[in-house]
Amino acid sequence: MIRPATPDDVSEILAMVGELAEYEKVPHEARATEEQLHAALFGERPAAFAHVAEEDGELAGFALWFLSFSTWRGVHGIYLEDLFVRPQHRGGGYGRALLAELAKICVEREYQRLEWSVLDWNAPAIGFYKKLGAIPMDEWTVYRLTDEPLRALAE
Repeated sequence: MIRPATPDDVSEILAMVGELAEYEKVPHEARATEEQLHAALFGERPAAFAHVAEEDGELAGFALWFLSFSTWRGVHGIYLEDLFVRPQHRGGGYGRALLAELAKICVEREYQRLEWSVLDWNAPAIGFYKKLGAIPMDEWTVYRLTDEPLRALAE
């Protein structure tokens, strides 16, 4: 079952974020707290949204996303920040179902894009996305400022 996340799901979503960070070989990067995630998803001004895949009362996976905007298309889109299905639930259709739910939201709201990033070495995910018809944006390189470089630029 795919459903919107509730406040009761926050601790389990955060646990899966940690599992995702382990899988991506950067556990030290996962520093979010339950309070931060709760505020981002359910606070006064939510900045993000989440859907979960649930099986027999257990969360099998999640998709965490936020709205983007295309100046070229003139409308919103969805940027998928994280898609994660626990290893014991992979192959059960949960990843596809989570993406299908986001695609449905795009179509219903007339959003024109569903986008995300994937690590170059994550061959299983890349194969899965290509099978869905997603195309890589190879000509684009993602840049990021964090920590000290971010603070230095702000000064």
